[in-house]
Amino acid sequence: MIKSVKDLLSAAQKGLKMNLVVAAAQDEDVLFAVCKAAEEGLVNPILVGDENAIRKIAGEQSLDLNHYEIIHVEDLTEAARVSVKLVSDGKGDFLMKGLIDTAILLKAVLDKEIGLRTDRLLSHVMIYEVPHYHKLIFLTDGGMNIEPTFEDKVKITQNAIDACKAMGVLTVKVAAIAAKEKVNEKMLATVDARKLQEMSERGEFGEGVIVEGPLAMDLAVSAEAARIKNFKSNIAGETDVLLVPTIEVGNGIGKTLTYLAGAESAGIIMGAKVPVVLVSRADSYEAKLNSIALGSVIAAYSK
Repeated sequence: MIKSVKDLLSAAQKGLKMNLVVAAAQDEDVLFAVCKAAEEGLVNPILVGDENAIRKIAGEQSLDLNHYEIIHVEDLTEAARVSVKLVSDGKGDFLMKGLIDTAILLKAVLDKEIGLRTDRLLSHVMIYEVPHYHKLIFLTDGGMNIEPTFEDKVKITQNAIDACKAMGVLTVKVAAIAAKEKVNEKMLATVDARKLQEMSERGEFGEGVIVEGPLAMDLAVSAEAARIKNFKSNIAGETDVLLVPTIEVGNGIGKTLTYLAGAESAGIIMGAKVPVVLVSRADSYEAKLNSIALGSVIAAYSK
């Protein structure tokens, strides 16, 4: 089981070396992270984009591109399509966003002809290594689905479970987060959370999965809080996945962990045939490198 970011990087380094296709690789921060990931033995990069711009950035940052394949495509929409087709054709194992709008890349990912779509919903999964928590914690979905329906939450949960399994979590413990622990018909988050728990109890998420809800945040991450409140739980203080009801909740928790709790992080989009690394310009170099490692580990697990 991968319990830390250091473990994650080590697993990517020691595992199967995956081919990473970077769409519109002429992005300074992304190109630097990708080249460093390659130097550390995490991936084999395939750089798609404006070759002149890519080489100019590489020269400015003293990056050696001699061992990397570069496919020259100037148009961003075409760069997205070429990148996705490389993965669809089996020449790449996972995908990363460069200097391109997310919507353009995801349109290519979901293209019926050349894309990587499945019957699943695309959802964002973040992992955090928090100083005061004893293992990695997964957070979903604070990046893609704005106000998911119950059916969406089922698919978001499954995507997170798959990410956990790829990271070696034997029993995945999912906390369906709400503002209180009792079901209240006026609070949809509590209703959906209980329905997810009932699905889990029926075994609909498969073996080695426990979903509980509704759970307030304190109960999800603190066995002591559960003891004080006399709340019986199989996952309190041992939660792997925080399943949030809306994007605002996930976004708020994630940025709080990063900026106030000093958490290290990595993020990935699940639900396509392969993982998709989507990083923000505000993400640190470490977060970008960690996300590449996460994508590599999940892609290798799927082989």
